Order: sequence, then C-alpha cells, then structure tokens
Amino acid sequence: MITTVLVEHPWLSPTALLLLVVVGPFVGAWLSARPRLAWAATVLSLVPVVALTLVPVGRELFSRCEVAWTLPTPGRVELAANVVLLVAPALLAAVASRCPALAVLGASLLCAAIETLQAVVPALGRSCSTDDWLSNTVGAVTGGLLGWLALTLARNRVRRP
Repeated sequence: MITTVLVEHPWLSPTALLLLVVVGPFVGAWLSARPRLAWAATVLSLVPVVALTLVPVGRELFSRCEVAWTLPTPGRVELAANVVLLVAPALLAAVASRCPALAVLGASLLCAAIETLQAVVPALGRSCSTDDWLSNTVGAVTGGLLGWLALTLARNRVRRP
C-alpha cells in the first residue's frame, strides 16, 4: 500500500527529507533546552517506524530475506522512504541525549533488530532486507548530523549576549 503511494507520488520522500533538513536543526535547537519534550518527541517519531515495519500485513512470503547492498536514490522510492523514516528519530534522539553518535548507533541497531524480527517472525508477512537496514542507517546518520547541527545552533545561541 505505502509503496504504491510512493510510486504514484515520487516527490513525497525527497520533499519530506528536504523539510527535515531545513526545519529539523531549528526544531532540534529549540528542543535542546527541553530534554523531556525531546525524549517524548523521539518516542512519538518511532510510531511510524513501528507501524511501517512491524504491523503484520496480509501476504505470504516465498523468500524471507534479501542480501543486497543497494544505495538509496530518489529513483528507488522504497529505499528513499527508508532513509526518511529514520531521520527524525535519530535527530530527536541526538538532541535528547546530547550525543549524536549514540543516537546513530542506537537507530542503526534498532533497524537491524527490526530486520531480524521480520526474518524470524514470518507471521508478520514482511520480508527482511539488508537494503532496508542500509537505507535506514543512511537516514540515521543524516538525522545524527542534523542533531549535531541543532546542538551546535543551541550552544551558539546560548553564548550570544
């Protein structure tokens, strides 16, 4: 279902990514002084991740896992969407924890755990793929960099008289 929407509207993922890149650091800088709110936003941003990766779908799989290493591009709409999926959680976790590297590591490990769960629970009707993990990790790194930028903006704002 979501893939059909993305194929019919290929501009959605790049637009969402652009919006996160432009607005994310400023929202993150604002949230840096509000760690509880930043953690709450992090948890809330994980709801779509869970919904899009772990909610069972009504299909049977014939192959369980795909091992491939395809880099995401705008033309590969599903991989591009997988990048966007982890940008906000990583950015928000970076701001909340004040440690972008830890947020990136946590997001990448979460994605590996999701792919593993998809592999060992066939009742979900989901296929696991190293491409999904790689795309999610690219999104986590992007979010971590945006989180670092947000923290830098917040520090610079505090230093100014």
